Amino acid sequence: MTTTLETPPRTDPPRPTRRRPRLGFSAGMMAPGIVLLAILSIVPLLTIIAMSFSRVRLLGGVGFDGAGLTYWVRLFTDIDLAMQWVRTIVFFALTVGLEMLLGLIFALCLWKLMRGRNAILSLFLLPMFVAPVIVGLLGRFLTDSTFGLYSWLLGLIGYQGDILGGQYSAFAAVVAMDIWEWTPLITLIALAGLTSVPASVREAAAIDGANPWQTLRHVILPSISGVLLVALLIRSMDAIRYFDIIAVTTNGGPADATKVVPIRLYETAFRFFDLGYAAAIGLVMLAVTIAIARAFVGVLERKGLTR
Repeated sequence: MTTTLETPPRTDPPRPTRRRPRLGFSAGMMAPGIVLLAILSIVPLLTIIAMSFSRVRLLGGVGFDGAGLTYWVRLFTDIDLAMQWVRTIVFFALTVGLEMLLGLIFALCLWKLMRGRNAILSLFLLPMFVAPVIVGLLGRFLTDSTFGLYSWLLGLIGYQGDILGGQYSAFAAVVAMDIWEWTPLITLIALAGLTSVPASVREAAAIDGANPWQTLRHVILPSISGVLLVALLIRSMDAIRYFDIIAVTTNGGPADATKVVPIRLYETAFRFFDLGYAAAIGLVMLAVTIAIARAFVGVLERKGLTR
């Protein structure tokens, strides 16, 4: 009886695993543009930070003289600037709050409209496509005390004052101009969210006996809450830096009644050429804007809408 020795199967040595490059071809092609954008963002930011600690000289060439914390101490002890921040917050709350409320109401009305929705929506969106400067010029024309349409209409009910000449009326006028221009944007975003609400969910709520208010509160609004938060974020970023319409209509007057922080920043930098103090104000505005954006993004993350 003969036995045969079986040879073990041949095993090849393991091939070294090739690491995938972290940056692919597309990332490599985009890298020069990304680096350029980073330089264009970082260099001005570092320059503004340096300006906030320096006295900037413009005569005989631009030069920075060290000023230490002078401008930052002045920033946190400026009573006028504090009042302008309060005025900015009030303006922010009024415009964004009313735009969200009116935009949602108009979106619900258009959502229920069966005929002519596209034509009405096209007309409704026209103010959004007008430049803010043009809106300011149009508003100044309509509120003129001699030939303005709104002044004439208010005169019919007994108001004979100058709309842009009174402290409270001027503030209300610039708030109304911003609401007129940007409420259509909120309406458009909310309407897009409403059209995505499944009809089966609304039908199930109706079968369960929910009335229209209960359906709106417990079904529709929770379904479009993420869309509304995005709209709120978009408007908040713009409202905190509101400048155009106020600059064209009142330029911060009368008696600083409409002077918000962006107007103060512009005057400090380009009227009084106090560039170091203007840089400090601008950095605080940047920090506030980032804080607001981060707060809304945090809410979206908690709702699981950023994944």
